[in-house]
Amino acid sequence: MNARALVVEDNSTIRNMVATHLRDAHINVSEASGLDEALRLAKHEPYDVAILDITLPDGSGLDVCRSLRARDQYTPVIILTARDAESDRVLGLELGADDYVTKPFSVVELVARVRAQLRRTEAQLSPAEEDPTRIELDDMVIDANSREVSVRGEIVNLTALEFDLLIYLASNPGRVFTRAQLLDAVWGHTYDGFEHTVNSHINRLRAKIERDVSDPDFVKTVWGVGYSFRAT
Repeated sequence: MNARALVVEDNSTIRNMVATHLRDAHINVSEASGLDEALRLAKHEPYDVAILDITLPDGSGLDVCRSLRARDQYTPVIILTARDAESDRVLGLELGADDYVTKPFSVVELVARVRAQLRRTEAQLSPAEEDPTRIELDDMVIDANSREVSVRGEIVNLTALEFDLLIYLASNPGRVFTRAQLLDAVWGHTYDGFEHTVNSHINRLRAKIERDVSDPDFVKTVWGVGYSFRAT
């Protein structure tokens, strides 16, 4: 694949190891060891995925995430955090990070997660096939093949992961899924018991599709269990 990755990590050993494995996977890599360098690269270069260490010598990798989220082109973000830094993981996911990996981590697993993000982006950009599968409920239309969602006649701009989450729920109307089940089905792996990422993505999804996020029409919370898509 001719993808481009931005790797931001101040530890040169970790950064070189990650960059080497990504290049072995035929992914072009730009490296940054600090915040200023990373912001400059993120501002002027397009990337298909970004791997961001949160703790940098001159700031936070979350500022790079904010910069990427301010751009029109969507770039999947994977954040690297210390194992006990739950608040950093939560903040990163709230800012729109797509995934996180805790240190110490397996580089092979990290590359697999990078590939998963690239596949989601590729699927989102793939041209629609004929006779697209459609899911319609009230004023929402989900086109599974073109990966487009419209609500009240307006196209909604969803990330690849938000679309995957929505269509998985909508394809099983009325069924209640736990956060762990959604992690396994949509993300493709578990998060070592940390399931706040589902809440974060549900909140962002609701902000885009619901008329009133406090009383959602489509994605319902089943207290003490998880989430479901409203049955017809």
